[in-house]
Amino acid sequence: MVDASKIIKVMVVDDSAFMRFSITKHLNSTPNIQVIVTARDGREALELLEKFHPDVITLDVEMPRLDGLSTLKEIMAHHPCPVIMLSSLTKEGATETIRALTLGAIDFVAKPENKVNISDVMNEVVAKILKVVNARVVSIPIATQQPKSIVKNDSKIVRPLTNKDKVLIIGSSTGGPRALNTLVPELEDIPAAILIIQHMPVGFTHSLAERLDAASKIRVKEAEPGDQLEVGKALIAPGGFHMVLDNDNKITLNQNPTVHGVRPSIDVTMFSVVQHYGKSVVGVILTGMGMDGTSGSTLIHESGGYIFAEDESSCVVWGMPRSVTEAGVVDKIVPLHEMAPAVMSYLRKSD
Repeated sequence: MVDASKIIKVMVVDDSAFMRFSITKHLNSTPNIQVIVTARDGREALELLEKFHPDVITLDVEMPRLDGLSTLKEIMAHHPCPVIMLSSLTKEGATETIRALTLGAIDFVAKPENKVNISDVMNEVVAKILKVVNARVVSIPIATQQPKSIVKNDSKIVRPLTNKDKVLIIGSSTGGPRALNTLVPELEDIPAAILIIQHMPVGFTHSLAERLDAASKIRVKEAEPGDQLEVGKALIAPGGFHMVLDNDNKITLNQNPTVHGVRPSIDVTMFSVVQHYGKSVVGVILTGMGMDGTSGSTLIHESGGYIFAEDESSCVVWGMPRSVTEAGVVDKIVPLHEMAPAVMSYLRKSD
């Protein structure tokens, strides 16, 4: 919760004078939010950070002199605080946004393609600032920000799911892309099919899947209708779609109403999968705001499955893991850096 008496100090970094003006005007008309400084590019932003100490930064991706990603690396290494990226809706923009999220940015807002939609975008910026201002942000040294090595697909072994195998469902939201980038590459030779639900809008999950696939020894792809659950493969729910199973245990996607205000929803996938696989379902709830995944985890728990939750100490936002923990259905609470070994150990013991 945001303290009603606290003024949230914001730095706006954007090479567009129009965007700097629009964001500043809108934020300054919002109670409890004040833009304390603006910058035209990353280099200027880093200079100003030495003097100003904002609570939240909005950061453009494409800028002259020093681009958004290079600026973000410096911020996370030397001035860690919640950063919201402003990104274009192009394919390249989506790729850069996912890179930013794995480098430590907390969230992002897609820039409008025209000025007609500017009001909606500004409202989203406000909502994101209020959501992330209390997020836990740790320093990330430059040396540890190098991308994980690329793993070729021809070295990845995928096989049909058998009755002995498990189905692993991983749910995440705010801070999720970085958490997934830590967890998924460590899931090697895993005796389970994997489904991933990351709260994310249309157009960005494909890039997330590609990045995770390149860094992982398992196959990772954005789910498509007709995909089958296979051991050694992770399917990511596309932004804007709920991911469920049909009567033949194949993936179907739908745009039914949002659940907990989100689509894809972790609960929706969990409800569907547990009806097919019962006690063979294992759930992992990572960082995120809200309570999505709690009802689904409860059903998995009651069906004889197993639930992991990320420990508060490593969560960017301890919302979803807190909710599922307080529901009393978590079998093991684990910090993020220990999650992969814990999951692998459980899966192999019950193999």
